[in-house]
Amino acid sequence: MTALAHERPETMSEVRTESENDSDFDEVLWQAWKAMELPEGYRAEIIEGAIEVSPTARRSHGLITNRVRRALDKFLDGGEYACHQDVNVIHRRKAWIPDAFVAPEDTQPWGDEDDLGVRAEAVYLIVDVVSPGKRNQDRDRVRKLREYARAGIPTYVGIDDYDAQGSVTLCTGPGLDKADWEDIHRVYYGTDVTIPEGPAKGFVIGETITGPKRS
Repeated sequence: MTALAHERPETMSEVRTESENDSDFDEVLWQAWKAMELPEGYRAEIIEGAIEVSPTARRSHGLITNRVRRALDKFLDGGEYACHQDVNVIHRRKAWIPDAFVAPEDTQPWGDEDDLGVRAEAVYLIVDVVSPGKRNQDRDRVRKLREYARAGIPTYVGIDDYDAQGSVTLCTGPGLDKADWEDIHRVYYGTDVTIPEGPAKGFVIGETITGPKRS
């Protein structure tokens, strides 16, 4: 895989230290998130000290997400791991809803105390498709990457329809204390990205998922 860039976004290395007051605030957010009743077509996540509500995906976003799910289902078929969608990933009073993630097929042993989702330590790979709009793009490209690194998710893939010619970013080696990644590789659509480790090792994200190379 040829890397176009190794640079982290300017805010990627920003570190948020946790104090006792932070823990109290996280608990307040957690209880508020659990009590939320959203209208159909919306979802809520807890990301870096805020509850963020967003609508369900647009057509093109859903198209790529479903391609990822189907391809991962086929790749993992017959094993003890599976691709999951529309499920909360929980870590220390944080809650995220990745577009797709790989975890044990049987997630019952990995439920959180309230059975609201899957604990992050069971997740080996997260794939997110970047949403349109500046705030959404900052969330998907930067803030959620920091959260995933803090949680120790081994591998992250971001598929970005809104980055120039379309790009795929592969992050490995999460740094829990720094909320950063040891290795970040970004390529344009048309170049295959291969998952290097974990249950999905060898899985390829290429044109059958992203669509063809853009001129």
